[in-house]
Amino acid sequence: MMPGGLSETKPATPEVQHIANEVKSQFESRENRTYGIFNAIVYRTQVVAGINYFIKVQVSDAEYVHLRVFQSLPHEDQRPRLDGFQTGKTRDDPLTYF
Repeated sequence: MMPGGLSETKPATPEVQHIANEVKSQFESRENRTYGIFNAIVYRTQVVAGINYFIKVQVSDAEYVHLRVFQSLPHEDQRPRLDGFQTGKTRDDPLTYF
């Protein structure tokens, strides 16, 4: 993968689920609601001065959201940060840059 470009879409790993869980409260705060289901399905990455994760998350039986999460470089010792999101997505919507 070239720096700045998006990786291919890959199945979510336990690490990606952990990152999604880390920003769940930030997302719920911005949406002003809570979610009982918050399952990472697929993801893409973008290498910047850290890593942007684009994560498709299932939040109900038929509802999905796309999250953009920034993870700084390890030596900066920062928690993941929710930088953007898109709601009203479906399981089949492609995960693209936003």
